[in-house]
Order: sequence, then C-alpha cells, then structure tokens
Amino acid sequence: MPLAQTNPNDNLLGNYLRDRRARLDPATFGFPSARRRTPGLRREEIAQRANVSATWYTWLEQGRGGAPSADVLERIARALVLTEVEREHLFLLALGRPPEVRYHAAEGVTPRLQRVLDALAFSPAYVKTSTWDIVGWNRAASVVMTDYGAIAAGQRNILRMMFSTPHIRAVQTNWEGVARFAVAAFRADTARAGATKSVQALVDELCRLSPEFEAIWRENDVRSTYGDFAKSLRHPLAGLITLEYSAFAVDGRSDLDMVVYNPATPDDVERVRSLIEARETK
Repeated sequence: MPLAQTNPNDNLLGNYLRDRRARLDPATFGFPSARRRTPGLRREEIAQRANVSATWYTWLEQGRGGAPSADVLERIARALVLTEVEREHLFLLALGRPPEVRYHAAEGVTPRLQRVLDALAFSPAYVKTSTWDIVGWNRAASVVMTDYGAIAAGQRNILRMMFSTPHIRAVQTNWEGVARFAVAAFRADTARAGATKSVQALVDELCRLSPEFEAIWRENDVRSTYGDFAKSLRHPLAGLITLEYSAFAVDGRSDLDMVVYNPATPDDVERVRSLIEARETK
C-alpha cells in the first residue's frame, strides 16, 4: 500500500508536494512573482508544467482521487525539478516503490573521491561506472593492474581490456573464472542501471572480437559485484600477488562503484611497494 494512504490523517504525499512547490521561484519558470499570498509556484502552474488537470493536481495534494500513475509522477517530478533522491522519495510516498531506473552516463570522480583512492597507498583501487568503464584509479592500481593513464578514455572498459588485451589476460592465474564472474556481474550491473541498450554496441563488438566472450555472454548468468573475494595475479616483475577483493557503492553516486584490492599478506604489501618504488625511480 502506498505510504501516503497508510494514515488518512497524515497526507505525506500532499505535504511533500506542497513543500517542494513552495521552494520554486516563479520568475525562474516565466511566471509573474507579484500578488502571491504564499511562496513558490501555484498548484495550477505545477499542473500546467506537468500537463495534468489543475483540479486533479489539487486533489492529489489534498490526498483525494487515488494513486497517480508512474507516468504522471514522472511529469510531476520534472515539473517540480526534483533531484534523483527527491524523485525516488516521491514514488515511495505515492506508490510505495521506487521508480524505474534511468541510466545516466557517469561524469567521472570528484577530487575528494580521487583523494580517497590516493590514500590507499598499497591497495590497488579504482572507480568504475555501472557500464564498467574505469574513471578513476590510484598509483597502486596502475603498477599492479595496468597503466590506465596510458589507455584512451574510451577504451578503459574492464570487459574490453579483459578480452582484448593479452597482458591483462596473462597475469590472471584463473582467467576463465575471473572472466565468467566479470561477464555475469556486468550483465547484472547494466540491467540494474537501466543501461542494457547503452552497452549493446560494446557487447556486439566483444562478440565479434572474442568467441570466448560470446560463449560466456550467451549463458545469461548474473552475479553480484559486491562481496569479498580473493584473487591472485602473476605479475611479470613482482611475481605472485594475492589480493582480497571488495566492492563498495559510492555514496550519493548510484552510477559509481569503488573496487579495492587489498594485499592479503605482508609479503604481498611488500611486492606492491616494490612496484611503486620501481615506477618512481624511472
């Protein structure tokens, strides 16, 4: 049952709509600011922007007329210029569920998030989008995994590198297992983000380039990115490095995840340290 109807004496949806409406500046939307008894836009102005009946919108704020459709809620959210979090809250109040996901291409990492990556001195870490493009990384990742800075931005996709870059494949001690996990988690992540159509060109490209990718993709498996795993890399300079894998959602950025590979033992820390020091002396 929608939250707005759980208590007839407490019109949560109507209160929320009125509050958001009161925060809008009429002049910003081309409406006159004079002769207004209350701040913000009038009900009929929101109805006009949302292309709904002014009477119906008034009833909605008053808690009358039943639950609106998802399409109408989307138009109201745009009319009220709601953020993604506010839009989600609107749907929860009106329908008791979040809205369908809308995919937005990620814009990269903030300076603050980059500082978090850099603070992980000996733990390779990177930030990836929901379509598995790497948009941020630290020094440890560049010496243990690969030099992401030397790869064109449009090519820094984890699946593309895994199936088309020989040296990335060569360092994996269990390439097939890692590849199967990556493809299954990629499928789940892109579907969750509403990005299935956006990655179709990449999927088609990889199917043409790699029969192995095509075979794994056709299995239709899905996995969660999150969890705790361990993996081993056979680095050409440092030898075998064992890393503990953890993935974390970036707070406030549903389009980004941070992946951290923590060295499993003190010896593994020293191997990462030696690679960083060798890079710095060049």
